[in-house]
Amino acid sequence: MTQTARQFFRGLGPGLITGAADDDPSGIATYSQAGAQFRFGLIWTLILITPLMISIQMLSARIGWVTGRGLAANINQLFPRWVTVGLVTLFVMANTINIAADIGAMGEAVRLFTRVPVGISVIGFGLACIAAPVFLSYERSVRVLKWLTLALFAYVAVILTVQVPWHRLTVESFQPWAFLPNGQKLSDYAAIVVAVMGTTISPYLFFWQASQEVEESHRRPNSTKLHADPEYAAEHLGRIKQDTYVGMIFSNTIALCIVIATAVTLNLQGVTDIQTSAQAALALKPVAGDLAFIVFALGIIGTGLLAVPVLAGSAAYAVSEVFGWTTGLSHQFNEARGFYLIIIAATGIGASMSYFELDPIRMLVWAAIVNGVIAVPIMVAMLLIGQSERLMGLYTISLRHRMFGWLATALMGVAVVLMFATMAPPW
Repeated sequence: MTQTARQFFRGLGPGLITGAADDDPSGIATYSQAGAQFRFGLIWTLILITPLMISIQMLSARIGWVTGRGLAANINQLFPRWVTVGLVTLFVMANTINIAADIGAMGEAVRLFTRVPVGISVIGFGLACIAAPVFLSYERSVRVLKWLTLALFAYVAVILTVQVPWHRLTVESFQPWAFLPNGQKLSDYAAIVVAVMGTTISPYLFFWQASQEVEESHRRPNSTKLHADPEYAAEHLGRIKQDTYVGMIFSNTIALCIVIATAVTLNLQGVTDIQTSAQAALALKPVAGDLAFIVFALGIIGTGLLAVPVLAGSAAYAVSEVFGWTTGLSHQFNEARGFYLIIIAATGIGASMSYFELDPIRMLVWAAIVNGVIAVPIMVAMLLIGQSERLMGLYTISLRHRMFGWLATALMGVAVVLMFATMAPPW
């Protein structure tokens, strides 16, 4: 490997992990449902929001590095405390639901190829997701998380194996309104659009990447002095940009492959509504054959082990910053008890919720919808922070960055409003 390649891969960290964590079991289920239910009619969302997702994640990383504080701490600096507490409360609730959905899906995935009861698997995965951040060092956690991203490449292999009708894909992607399946309600389409956006531009990724940049800075000697050096600042912001681009493009490429794979292997074969993990696993049959269930299960388990600590960790960062507790994975348990107790509580509650007899696929999709709804106010707060000279100093975001950020927020907001407007009343 050349020196340039080594430097490139060494520069990857928070952005790559954030991007890989975005394709968690909730994301896999949502993208699978989108492909099976609407074929190629939702590909436009992934194409459109990729640059917007990059912009938002770069903003979160920039906020963390420039201010030396996590996202919740910065929201607390700019807004009344009740706003911060309200947003963090909604965020932690959404994360707990997402953890429950992910751990439940991991338990269901194990049952695809073993006779281990889901309850036992849920307990095991819950304990593993607690042990990883509590007992492993920060450096070791990063190394493990990077390698777990390889579990997602099974969907790329499907695209390279099956015959994809590229002309039909292109036409339906750019004219989705003309190819909506018969009998599908506008409310269903709006809900899955919010789910796709919510699992792609997810609030927990904002908090996680900002906090990881803070951790990275704290690990460098003289980081405060180096911030004042224009050359160092330009170099480091360039690294953040490279890391975020790679992570987000990787994430959305995998997402695109999942949508296309399920559209070709399930929708075009008559399967238009995924209700079980077994049905979702069939999308991998062309490349995995009889091992499709095992490959799918390993993908769900791998991405779940990647995402759940990120979900719980981002909740812990947010709560700890609100209360001024010592925070960070680089600290030992006895140095940051509150931080680690939040990780344990969020994971434990999520694992406990997984015992309820809920439709695993539907729960995963609803977790994505909840993320889409709460992302809007959090994105507004982030953009106002990014534009604040008081908090960002010389490193406020550019006009172009602002435009992309507000466009992403407006698009997400419109999708959420349309979803609620088209929902049937409960009476």
